[in-house]
Amino acid sequence: MRPGPGSGASGNPANARRIGVAVATLVVGAVLLGFGLNSPPGGLRFYVLTVALALTWAVGAFASGTLHLGVIRRRDVLRRPVLAPALLGLLVGGVFVLGGLVVRQVPPLRAYVSTVLDHATVSGALPVVIGITLGNGLAEELFFRGALFAALGRHRPAVFSTLIYALITVATGNPMLVFAALVLGSLLALQRTVTRGVLAPILTHLSWSLVMLFVLPAVLR
Repeated sequence: MRPGPGSGASGNPANARRIGVAVATLVVGAVLLGFGLNSPPGGLRFYVLTVALALTWAVGAFASGTLHLGVIRRRDVLRRPVLAPALLGLLVGGVFVLGGLVVRQVPPLRAYVSTVLDHATVSGALPVVIGITLGNGLAEELFFRGALFAALGRHRPAVFSTLIYALITVATGNPMLVFAALVLGSLLALQRTVTRGVLAPILTHLSWSLVMLFVLPAVLR
């Protein structure tokens, strides 16, 4: 990953290598995601599949070509986007938590969310779950807002990378996860467009994930 500002393939025609790697990664990732989140919570199969999923996104991202961290311009000075994206993730997480207050009043929706959170509340496994959650969040951003975004080139990457992100989530069979992917993915794609890199989406995704992991389960109890 280059430390300097850049946009990957943004502004350039998507090349065959990026597209080929992206398609192959999406196929493998969708299969692993579907089987992983439909595995028994806390079981060895769940951990193996989710770690394999993170590795798939990360390997696909770096195999596709150069990735960039991105920058923001503030008072005519280029800076790395760090604090603002992290705080934004906490803010968006707070909005999701407020939504959880509504969701818990609707049994079918609550059941869908609880199914996902069951994987995060297994006794004695929290450190492992934290590592998997953050690792997958990082890997997802490297691929979806990094490699895939670049592969789409000028073809409305913010729109189509978000739609593909949500479509892949359909493999879980959980409509609430698909909804979250559309909402969060739209924000992350906008960050990728503005900063021309993956650092801001990564930080927002990670801080949002921590809110989902530690706060949302308490709201749904």
